[in-house]
Amino acid sequence: MPTFHSYDGTELAYHLKGEGAPLICLPGGAMRASAYLGDLGGLCATRQLVLLDLRGTGDSAEPDDTSTYRCDRLVDDVEALRVHLGLERIDLLAHSAAGDLASLYAARHPQALRSLILVAPGTQATGFAFVEREAREAAALRSAEPWYEQALPALEEIWAGRITAELRAAARPFLYGRWDAAAQAHASLSAQQINSIAAQAYYGQGAFDPAGTVAALREFPAPVLVLTGAYDGLTTPDRAAELAALFPESEFAVQRGAGHFPWLDDPGAFVRTVTAFLDPDVRSVQAGGIRLAYRVWGDPGAPPVVLAHGRCGSSTTWTAVAEQLAAAHRVYAFDFRGHGLSDWTGRYSFELFRDDLHAFLEARNLSGATVVGHSMGGAAAYLLAERQPGLIGRLVLEEAPPPFPLDPPRAPVERPEEELGFDWPVVPATDAQLNEPDPAGRERLGEITAPTLVIGGGPGSQIDQEDLAWMARQIPGARHITIEAGHLVHTERPEEFLTALRSFGVG
Repeated sequence: MPTFHSYDGTELAYHLKGEGAPLICLPGGAMRASAYLGDLGGLCATRQLVLLDLRGTGDSAEPDDTSTYRCDRLVDDVEALRVHLGLERIDLLAHSAAGDLASLYAARHPQALRSLILVAPGTQATGFAFVEREAREAAALRSAEPWYEQALPALEEIWAGRITAELRAAARPFLYGRWDAAAQAHASLSAQQINSIAAQAYYGQGAFDPAGTVAALREFPAPVLVLTGAYDGLTTPDRAAELAALFPESEFAVQRGAGHFPWLDDPGAFVRTVTAFLDPDVRSVQAGGIRLAYRVWGDPGAPPVVLAHGRCGSSTTWTAVAEQLAAAHRVYAFDFRGHGLSDWTGRYSFELFRDDLHAFLEARNLSGATVVGHSMGGAAAYLLAERQPGLIGRLVLEEAPPPFPLDPPRAPVERPEEELGFDWPVVPATDAQLNEPDPAGRERLGEITAPTLVIGGGPGSQIDQEDLAWMARQIPGARHITIEAGHLVHTERPEEFLTALRSFGVG
């Protein structure tokens, strides 16, 4: 367990988990030992977590001067850790009450931060008061839970200002998206992990200057992610959104089904959102109520091309092609819902993927863009082109499944045991549609007005090439070519694929 000495000589401990670039993590509580953060749902798989025990908590020493527990005084401890680690700039994650500490640090040391992640953050430092009405609305979302009637009276007492350890314990189910054995074990450690004396001093008089902090944060130069749970009654989505709006470059995310500890409620959703934010090559956009992660290449002023991946893939499958297209285009490749770093919603269909593509084009103001869709992405693209003539400038369908029932139909398959980069329910949901596609998709092909290129992979593909040729004939003016590469044309034969795009006027 590494330690360092802070500005006043107090010895502070921190814990390292995982490999990769360091991510400094500040625990909430207030003044709770960092152990409750665990590995943040597996975030340690891509980043080295530097979990700081604030003074007087966990393995850190108690200071001689207890007034140094005050939130604004703890800013110097965070800065001392940065200096100790030898980092010019840091990525900083703060949970709950530590959101106030991180806000003060950002206001005082803006140039020391590369990025800031505020998870269910406290908002006292910025002067955003607790709103009981919002907390009641969040609590009401849990009314069907078996523990609700028993826990609600304790929450009512807390809202009335009567706060005791017993009431906190009784109301704890509201803090978790799932009150299961893991949540109960996590909650049971809270009292012993918090330094109650330090917690009282944390919010001591003079700790906050909201007007000054807000003014500083409005000039904060680094990107910020504010993430909270849909069920969180401490930092409600409305409070979190208000905080996010302070920063010039911010992203706001509400995790479905999560409470105050989102990495426990749905580790995958939490890690995907934070990983996407921390990756400099990935951006995210709220499109149709879904967070879609995407990558971008090329000059912002160049003609846009949108690349839509196939089933079980992600935007990364387009990297080699995108880099070539970027010489003359602004290229976007996004992850459909249930894939890669986008939200995994649990419900999937070709129509929902169509809606993702539509929402992405609208969110990024890409009307008239060229759309290149592979396999599932191609199906989403032609379904959209049927419904929205004029939205897509040019359309390229690479090995898109024709809207004919599979013969023989696909049998049910079992989920592989290994970790997947996509949500498994995508497979049975889309297999069912491939077996019995909506005939409207076939009947409306003639309504596509965008110039269209249909690319088949030849006899090595699982797609019936005769059906693909028939589909091309139904689309007015469509061109049909074959590149004998099997189903993964742009992956197996990228140069020939790019040559075909250029002959079509793309590139």
